[in-house]
Amino acid sequence: MTRILAADIGGTNSRFGYFVLAADNTLSLKEVSWLTTESSGSLGGQLAKLYALGFPLPASETDIAVFAVAGPVEEGRRCKLPLAGWEIDLDLLAADFPLPRAMLINDFYAQALAVTGPLGQEARLILDSSPGPQSPVAVIGAGTGLGKALLITGDREKAQVIASEGGHADFPFGGGREQEYQTYLMNRRGEKYLSGNTVVSGPGLSYLYEFLNGEELSPSQVVKKLPEYPETHAWFTRFYARLCRNYVLDTLALGGLYIAGGVAARAPELLSHPAFAEEFRHSPTMGHLLNKVPVRLINDENSGLWGAAIQAHRLIVN
Repeated sequence: MTRILAADIGGTNSRFGYFVLAADNTLSLKEVSWLTTESSGSLGGQLAKLYALGFPLPASETDIAVFAVAGPVEEGRRCKLPLAGWEIDLDLLAADFPLPRAMLINDFYAQALAVTGPLGQEARLILDSSPGPQSPVAVIGAGTGLGKALLITGDREKAQVIASEGGHADFPFGGGREQEYQTYLMNRRGEKYLSGNTVVSGPGLSYLYEFLNGEELSPSQVVKKLPEYPETHAWFTRFYARLCRNYVLDTLALGGLYIAGGVAARAPELLSHPAFAEEFRHSPTMGHLLNKVPVRLINDENSGLWGAAIQAHRLIVN
């Protein structure tokens, strides 16, 4: 039996999971704990709080730890988290938390690996079609920010992942009122460059609601009110679908698209809205390919933990 500490460190929440890898190579999740990311200011602070709260897998009994982090990872050891304002260095962390084996991976690298496990098999079908054989699979998701990754299919046990920081690329606004919103949001943010992180994310949902309705609400409040505000619903759905479409075309991910992240998990009606299919499949030249791409929703917000645990499993068996 191998004891795994998996973590998914996002801009708002930090999730920790205790997994066990049995002798027959099956993974099971024993315990999950969520903490707010900003409450501790560092990964060391998060771990100290986690253990103080009685997390049942102490560092001394952990065989391997994999931390999925929302930022670019260097050598599996260091990362700056742009949305959390942290810097993580596992070599420095080891002085206080002597984990026998530990590594960092990008958070959407973990989300892509989660597709190869049980959560990928259980994902909810949004748009049905026949995936292209041996084609890449795109993974995208909005939460505090926007994440993207590409899963290279084939042998799922050895599937390769290409991580991405595509959420920081600029968002493609259209004309008409979208240009008005772009100007509004640039002024609201004091920025000359608007990324997918800003537009298609929890904060982006709040900004859009504010623009269309003249009221400032938190993302969770907007999610609860979505049915009452069809214009906000349709706009955000269209924006989300546009990024999905563009990422599939950028990568020729004919193997399918998986949508993860807290926004869609908490508001799946965004994807069932007619505007999603209309925008996702809209392309005068490539619509015939987009029609062949199935779209699925991973609605378990612990999917990043599963991806981190799958990476730990891979490290052990290899």
